Amino acid sequence: MNILEEINKLKKEKNAIILVHNYQRPEIQDIADFLGDSLGLAKQAAETKARIIVFCGVRFMAETAKILSPGKMVLLPRKEAGCPMADMITAEDLRRLKKNHPDAKVVSYVNTNAEVKAESDVCCTSANAVKVVKNIGVKKIIFTPDKNLAAYCQRFTDKEVIPWDGYCHVHEKITEEEVRLAKEKLPDALLLVHPECKPSVIDLADEVLSTSGILSFAKKSDKKRFLIGTEEGLIYRLKKENPGKEFYTAGTAKMCRNMKLTTLNDVYLSLKEERYPIELAGEIIKSAQKALTAMLKYV
Repeated sequence: MNILEEINKLKKEKNAIILVHNYQRPEIQDIADFLGDSLGLAKQAAETKARIIVFCGVRFMAETAKILSPGKMVLLPRKEAGCPMADMITAEDLRRLKKNHPDAKVVSYVNTNAEVKAESDVCCTSANAVKVVKNIGVKKIIFTPDKNLAAYCQRFTDKEVIPWDGYCHVHEKITEEEVRLAKEKLPDALLLVHPECKPSVIDLADEVLSTSGILSFAKKSDKKRFLIGTEEGLIYRLKKENPGKEFYTAGTAKMCRNMKLTTLNDVYLSLKEERYPIELAGEIIKSAQKALTAMLKYV
């Protein structure tokens, strides 16, 4: 059996689309109908005419697709592919925080579980977080769950940003020391980092960008060498799309194990057996939909 042929055959038979995040394994990136960051994939999920969405990412992303397309079947090929940062806050945690700050609006990073989105006023991604925070019409903002993205947004506004104490374990491991060393070794390379990085790393960056922002910047730039401060999966796509340029990790390569769980066999079985479907309660979908729809205004 040629697994790629089987996947393509099943896709046609079942009217399915495969959405893949930039941090997935190279062979999974290669079978994507749409490859992107969480914002791009959320938009694609909302716009697709396909009956089935196979989401190669982690659970909160597949949930987001289900919230935006409740009438479609959304499949997560590996049911245990979760996001530790998303699991750092519960809906109950957020309700408590809202009680303590009744005059605040809640901006939740899209890297949250559906129940937390349902308790939020608006969602954001790393690509539009600053825009959302600046444009939301209140002076006080509860920002969940990523304290580093909250701190990055705070740099651009005089509003009070109240962060939840969560973080991405992958970006948290990128240290100021190793980034400085990488810059010393390659002084002519531009340093592009993700806003989930610690403030001390962001201070060293030439550009702070989402994964789609990094891709776009690297493509347009006339520079030939880049240090990349995010999950190592993005480097495969950067090299593939920019053959004349060089890309290096800003320090040792950092990997998200959850993002690397999905295999070609998982995708094949997911399509064949329609496993594992995302199921969410109707009231959660309805409330979370408002926060996600509000987010899409800030694209």
